[in-house]
Amino acid sequence: MEKKILIVDDESHIRMLIEQTLEDLEDEGVELLFAENGRQALELIIEEKPNLVFLDVMMPEMNGMEVCHKIKKEHNMEDVYIILLTAKGQEVDRQKGMDMGANKYMTKPFDPDEMLAIAEDIINQ
Repeated sequence: MEKKILIVDDESHIRMLIEQTLEDLEDEGVELLFAENGRQALELIIEEKPNLVFLDVMMPEMNGMEVCHKIKKEHNMEDVYIILLTAKGQEVDRQKGMDMGANKYMTKPFDPDEMLAIAEDIINQ
């Protein structure tokens, strides 16, 4: 079965950075998908059922927390691994993200090596 990773951020340069970080996985047959807002992300997750989602928190139309909540709590898609990406590193934000169903929380700027290692780990489970 094909593995998929969805990259969601309203800033194109961040999507591109994450794509460059994960592009080696494409050689292993992993498909990279992209969305630039929460609504697009929600539709893609339901349609494509990616293994992993890197999800920006602060976005127009629907923020990452809402997307995460809808996927995990309303659509019961527990097997989709969601990593929230945010510039807000406070513990209260982190806790809110986990309460919404996120599997992990990474603060920007993120470490590309760490991001790739996590992605490889989840994809190979």
